[in-house]
Amino acid sequence: MRRAVATSALPACLVVLVVGGCAGDKAPAAAPTADVTTGSESAGGGEGELTARLVDPAGKEVGTATFSDAEGGMRVSVQVEGLPPGFHGFHVHAIGACEPNSANPTDPSMIGDFLSAGGHIGAGAADHGAHAGDLPSLYVNRAGAGSLTTVTDTLTRADLIDGDGSAVMVHAGRDNFANIPERYAPAGPDVMTRNTGDSGGRIACGPVKG
Repeated sequence: MRRAVATSALPACLVVLVVGGCAGDKAPAAAPTADVTTGSESAGGGEGELTARLVDPAGKEVGTATFSDAEGGMRVSVQVEGLPPGFHGFHVHAIGACEPNSANPTDPSMIGDFLSAGGHIGAGAADHGAHAGDLPSLYVNRAGAGSLTTVTDTLTRADLIDGDGSAVMVHAGRDNFANIPERYAPAGPDVMTRNTGDSGGRIACGPVKG
C-alpha cells in the first residue's frame, strides 16, 4: 500500500522566527517536505547507508539517492536537479552499470542510454507495479529540482548489493504502473506497459554503492 503524507502546518517556532525571531541569532529551520511511504513507515537503526550518485547520459551529476534501514523495510531518499519538469518513473534496476549508449543485457540488439542496468529488480516475478524495484514517481518542479522520501518493504540490502549490484533510475516520462483500464485496452496492457509502465527512456542513473 502506498500513502502520501504531506505536511502543511509550520512549527510554532518557525512562525515566530518569520515574524519576529526566536531568541538568539539562529537561522530558521527548513520547512518540512512531503513524505511518501510504501509499506512500513517507521524509521529505525541498522547498517550503514548505501548511496547512488545519479548522472545523465553526458556524465553530468544530477542528484543523489540514499538507502538506509528502517523498521520493517528500507528508506529511500532522492534529490535531483537539472531534470525536465513533471513526473518521472523512479525505479531500482537489477544491474549496477550505468553506461550511455549501451546494450540491453537480455537483448544486445537494443541499444540506448543506461540499458546496461537491465530491468527492474523483481521484474521476472510479477508485472510492473509489483516489482521489488518499483518506487513512487519522482516529481520535478519547474526549476528542475525534485525530492522524494519513501519506505518500502519490498527491497532488501541483499537486493541492492548482490553480485552484479543495482542501479537507481529516473525515466523520461510518467509511470502509469501498468494501470490501464479495460475500456482502453480490452486485451490488457501490452508487454511494454507490464514491464515499465510506459515511463520511457532513461535520463539519470546511478549504481548503488556501500
